[in-house]
Amino acid sequence: MPKPKTVVLSGYGINCERETNYACQLAGADSEIVHINELLLGKKSLQDYHMLVFPGGFSWGDDHGAGVLEAAKFREHLGEDLQEFIGDEKLVLGICNGFQTLVNRGLLPATEDYKTRSVALAANDCGNFRDQWVHLSVTDNSPCVFTKGISYIALPVRHAEGKFLTMDKALLERLVANKQIVMQYAAGRSSRYMLAGEEFPENPNGSVHDIAGICDPTGRVFGLMPHPEAFNHYTNHPQWTARREIYKRRGILFPLEGKTEGAGIQIFRNAVKYLEQRL
Repeated sequence: MPKPKTVVLSGYGINCERETNYACQLAGADSEIVHINELLLGKKSLQDYHMLVFPGGFSWGDDHGAGVLEAAKFREHLGEDLQEFIGDEKLVLGICNGFQTLVNRGLLPATEDYKTRSVALAANDCGNFRDQWVHLSVTDNSPCVFTKGISYIALPVRHAEGKFLTMDKALLERLVANKQIVMQYAAGRSSRYMLAGEEFPENPNGSVHDIAGICDPTGRVFGLMPHPEAFNHYTNHPQWTARREIYKRRGILFPLEGKTEGAGIQIFRNAVKYLEQRL
């Protein structure tokens, strides 16, 4: 069976492309890193791929706002190609700065179309860059292709502009009703239904409704502020040694012994599985 082909963007301040490409390959994709100019200049065709990934970083130095210029580049040079890509039921993933790009481009939440910007990712309420691990509750029965079978996950965040914001109450209600709010910051692992309540630091940026990630109505376009590619090995988690010692003292086999994969890879595996079924 041929592997789904994934393109991971690089260039101009994007700095998570290698980690993201590794995560895609680990999940079973035929993935490659492509400089954004190769697409803009027609040296590479978007239609040759099955999944497009906008990685994290500081595209164009976050000039004019995080993700704004990257979104403008795609709108002006690849607008029709991107619309065709989505229309062909292919996948788009935006992580951190990539999520900001999807929002600025109007690809999320796409309740009306894939062109109109209707929400924002604004500066963190705390006033500074946050680099921490967060607990995330994942919405049951969301249409999101990437989160099938996941009810809870811990992932790191590292951003200064991650506050999900909308002044349109009706839009927020629609996102809830459509289950497009895929991930929310939670207070802890013990009860994934106990959300952060917009309280810092569990909610690291002040996002309304504790929103950490959303999808389009089809579930094939997904954006999130946390970094799943950064949890590619179980030793990435800052508490893995402490948890191992707890199991050792109790005389119980540490459940991750013999395993290597971090929980974040499941998000990429879900994408690959979806694409494999359509090749």
